[in-house]
Amino acid sequence: RIEAGTLLCAAAITGGDILLSGYDGGCLAALLHKLGDCGCSLSQTAQGLRLSAPKRLKGVDIRTQPYPGFPTDMQPQMMALLSVADGSSLITESIFENRFRHAGELARMGADIKVVGEVARIIGKPNLMGAMVEAADLRAGAALVLAAMAAEGESLISGIEYIDRGYQSLEKSLSSLGAEIYRIED
Repeated sequence: RIEAGTLLCAAAITGGDILLSGYDGGCLAALLHKLGDCGCSLSQTAQGLRLSAPKRLKGVDIRTQPYPGFPTDMQPQMMALLSVADGSSLITESIFENRFRHAGELARMGADIKVVGEVARIIGKPNLMGAMVEAADLRAGAALVLAAMAAEGESLISGIEYIDRGYQSLEKSLSSLGAEIYRIED
């Protein structure tokens, strides 16, 4: 469900359109609701779940909660998405302490994020800029990949071993959707 949610956020942050074949999205109802609030069009078809994103997303407020509430594992990806949304957003992290470590890396890409305790305020900007950033954990890494997809210029993300712990060949999945992304082997 988190991989599916990440792919939905990838389409949303880039203004894209995606069909997750054979997926009904039932276990991601809270995420789907927030993506709808951001301006995405969501529909369940016989083939699966379809998301069509607007050119510019709208800011929303989010509070992480235990299932069936908004999943804490989707909070970093949504922070990246809200960094390019129109308006101001608040994310309240009520599950884990220190879950905003990715905010500083997103700021290196030009995101306007201020964290105070368990709350992050995000003022969306039309564009982020490519940068050298480091993934501090699995979901933070996914958020940085999404932000890089929406950024102008090239980004280099280190710490991809964290991403590999939760996604199987994320770069291949995103490339198949049109992203210009590749892994640099040492």
